[in-house]
Amino acid sequence: MHDVRQSGQDLAARLAETYTGVIYDVMRDAGREVRTLPSTLRPLRPDARLAGPVFTVEGAIDESLEVHRTMLEWTGLLQEAPGGHVLVCQPNDSTIAHMGELSAETLQLRGVRGYVVDGGCRDTDMVRELGFPVWRRYDTPADIRGRWAPTALGEPIRIGEVTVTTGDYLLADQDGVVLIPGEDVAEVVAAAEAAMQQENLVRAAIRDGTPPREAYLRHGKF
Repeated sequence: MHDVRQSGQDLAARLAETYTGVIYDVMRDAGREVRTLPSTLRPLRPDARLAGPVFTVEGAIDESLEVHRTMLEWTGLLQEAPGGHVLVCQPNDSTIAHMGELSAETLQLRGVRGYVVDGGCRDTDMVRELGFPVWRRYDTPADIRGRWAPTALGEPIRIGEVTVTTGDYLLADQDGVVLIPGEDVAEVVAAAEAAMQQENLVRAAIRDGTPPREAYLRHGKF
């Protein structure tokens, strides 16, 4: 019997061996819609790379909540986050951190691949040391206690002009974050792998002294 979970893990591993530029190119060249998240989302570590299926989170500021309640809601979210996935969060907020060291360590130990948030992070030095991949918009010491709580898990969210859906696949690197519909990921990854092989031929030709125009005409890639 075909193991769907194993297939997803294999696709995530193969996707991680590509890069956002080539994914963008092959989707554009195939006439597909290419969804890239805003360039304001940056990795904590410049060398970080993140790939896998998406699980979405949405939340909102609610200062009527007691501290205890916000912490119960947040730890419940950490508990519900599915292993093998990338959490993508729309916090609808620009004032506090929506990730920190204890949360990052919890998610990492539970097998979550990484976290992308259209919001803030704190404890950044410690999160970097953990090696847990985080893309965020800003850093701040302010936390969620008594101020913020998740409102929906697994539902479509909007980040910038882009809709992000649970089941999408995501690839993030220093250049940015690109999304692939789950039903298209196998085809897109295969096309990216083929494109990277063509790029290797062009690279070898350039290093051998081939003029760039000739290299492009010979291999149809540059």
